[in-house]
Amino acid sequence: MPAKSLRGDGLVVSMLLAAAAAGWLFLGWAVMDMSHPLSRLMMPATAAWDLPVAAAVYAMWSVMMAAMMLPSAVPMVLVVARLGRHGGATMAAGFFTAAYVLMWAGFSLLAAVAQWALQAAGLVSPDMASTSPALTAALLLAAGAYQFTPAKGACLTRCRSPVAFVMAEWRRGRAGAFVMGLRHGLFCVGCCWALMTVLFVTGVMNLPLVALLALAVALEKMTPWGGLIARATGAVLLAAGAWTLLGPAATGMADL
Repeated sequence: MPAKSLRGDGLVVSMLLAAAAAGWLFLGWAVMDMSHPLSRLMMPATAAWDLPVAAAVYAMWSVMMAAMMLPSAVPMVLVVARLGRHGGATMAAGFFTAAYVLMWAGFSLLAAVAQWALQAAGLVSPDMASTSPALTAALLLAAGAYQFTPAKGACLTRCRSPVAFVMAEWRRGRAGAFVMGLRHGLFCVGCCWALMTVLFVTGVMNLPLVALLALAVALEKMTPWGGLIARATGAVLLAAGAWTLLGPAATGMADL
């Protein structure tokens, strides 16, 4: 591969990973400095949100989704960048990535609305952790079951095959790259949305869980064993949901 192409690939990877790292640093700062006014806005004590609170919660979700998802999008963006350079569209990777992030920003809006609704119902705490065993079990079981569905499999296949995706979806120019980014983002949201709902189980500020979910997504999309990893993750979530639902009852029976 020509040295110029290698430098271009390195720049693309560096920019994507730098953006993800900035997101992780922001989340880490918010966790470490809970007394900061912005941190308090992102974790409202009640469901009586005003506009600044809603904007802060939405921004938190958007930053978190970008931090989690951008590393696993690197192979796809690299393919677009290489073909874009060959066709003269040097900004193709940027437009593709912007559209990809935009799709996750749309998901973030739905997640923020769900957070408000759950908080209004008294089902999650200010740091977004579930306060209801029934909700916890339902989220874990639903997320685990989705890992075995045809929809999950179809979306994961599109996410795992950058060359096949680009061959099927290729569009010329910056507008074409943007449309491809939207399409890829749609498949990625379809693949991973259920896993993201697990964040409501222990709270968005539980960064080890956030990192674990990001790792699971990356392994699904970037390793040869992605399908197996997806099913294994589903099995773990189903087991955790079943234990949440049945474990206390089983323990109570054993104590009789």
